[in-house]
Amino acid sequence: MKRDVTLTVNGLLETVRVEPRTQLAEVLREELRLTGTHLGCEHGVCGACTVEVDGAPARSCILHAGACAGAVVRSIEGFAEDAVMVALREAFSAEHALQCGYCTPGMLVVARDIVLRLPGADAVRVREELAGNLCRCTGYQGIVHAILRVLESRR
Repeated sequence: MKRDVTLTVNGLLETVRVEPRTQLAEVLREELRLTGTHLGCEHGVCGACTVEVDGAPARSCILHAGACAGAVVRSIEGFAEDAVMVALREAFSAEHALQCGYCTPGMLVVARDIVLRLPGADAVRVREELAGNLCRCTGYQGIVHAILRVLESRR
């Protein structure tokens, strides 16, 4: 039985009609056409689907859309003008922190959280915080360097 779920996505109030087990990632990609959120494992392990829900990173592939009723959701598209995200995108490029790009949207959402929540983080802490986001291409060195670059520029 479908039900209406209203949530704020990237600053816009959206109401979608969904089945009870519909995942937030499906709503973002299929209903709202926000395809920057990638689906990898669909078990909450790889982090490719990471978005921000009520100000914190969340795995949209295991989060039921119905549980997000009233929530404020930001997909990667919602960070276009965000100053921290702009700095991170520039640093990711400069540090060669992306290759195929599949993990990048989720990685950037987590990186932004690290920068804002842990301004004194070092490389070890950054790696710990990234542990839930998998990348098969980069070896993480560039990603860690990019995040550290932004952290250092904000100190």
